[in-house]
Amino acid sequence: MALSDLTVADCWAYRPDLTVPEDLDAFWGRTLGAASAAGATYEPVDTGLTQIHTFSVTVPGYGGEPVLGWLHLPANATEPLACVVEYLGYGRGRGLPHEKLFWASAGFAHLIMDTRAQGWSAAPGGTADAHPYPAGTVPGFLTRGVTSPEDFYYRRLITDAVRFAQAAQEHPAVDPDRVVVTGISQGGGLSLAVAALFPGVAAAMPDVPFLCDFPRAVRVAAEGPYGEVAEYLALHRDQSSQVFRTLSYVDAAVLASGATAPALFSIAMMDRTCPPSTCFAAYHRYGGDKEVRVYEFNDHEGGEAHQQLEQLAWLQKLFGR
Repeated sequence: MALSDLTVADCWAYRPDLTVPEDLDAFWGRTLGAASAAGATYEPVDTGLTQIHTFSVTVPGYGGEPVLGWLHLPANATEPLACVVEYLGYGRGRGLPHEKLFWASAGFAHLIMDTRAQGWSAAPGGTADAHPYPAGTVPGFLTRGVTSPEDFYYRRLITDAVRFAQAAQEHPAVDPDRVVVTGISQGGGLSLAVAALFPGVAAAMPDVPFLCDFPRAVRVAAEGPYGEVAEYLALHRDQSSQVFRTLSYVDAAVLASGATAPALFSIAMMDRTCPPSTCFAAYHRYGGDKEVRVYEFNDHEGGEAHQQLEQLAWLQKLFGR
């Protein structure tokens, strides 16, 4: 494995001039103003575990459509908790209820969002996407509705993610002033988008974030989902401007400038799926206080469990624990 993108020094210097749609704020104001997370439901799940209470969650997402998830709470909690809202990587669903216990074991509420229509790799999901997409799209999600910001799949997914952060803030077991968003890859991109679009977020922890700096990512990513856009444009040769215009509305590096909460990033320098330069583009443009952990010899796995310990220490310092 070797560098497939810029060096560390070049990534620190890389600050692309990304296109910001003139109606970006109006687009997301219109999108997010259409509904709320009111009506979220929580059904207890018997996992056989005694120290963590788990609930199956349903939150009204885009258009009020039901989005599933899990909520984990420490069994001994006696007061409102800081909550980590986690978004999942590309292809992953919410999985089994006992799979992700780190944050609840550390004393946090932990809300995990399923990913609509995904869940074919690593862990199953159960949330449908009722919206049809036209023939000619490349298998995957990056070209579903990609010729129109209004119809694009990631408009719906980002809305779902904002609704989950809102639902966390409204849950009686959660301290509404300590809602944190996080995720790896696709989840990292979603956490950046939510931090920018939902001012109630107290902190963001994006790991090796996807959905960043599309103009470069589509052209240099050695593998992974960005290639779906390149494949689509290889067939639809006349749609490049239209496609990149749509992508600019959900580009986490574009949205990141609107975030104000403190953030802890991780970036892997041998990442062939989310090129490190694109992750640095989001980091440089992020509007709040920020730190980054750089893993020089790692691919898209990034820091993994090591980074979780970095995140835990960072949150404990942030919240004075």
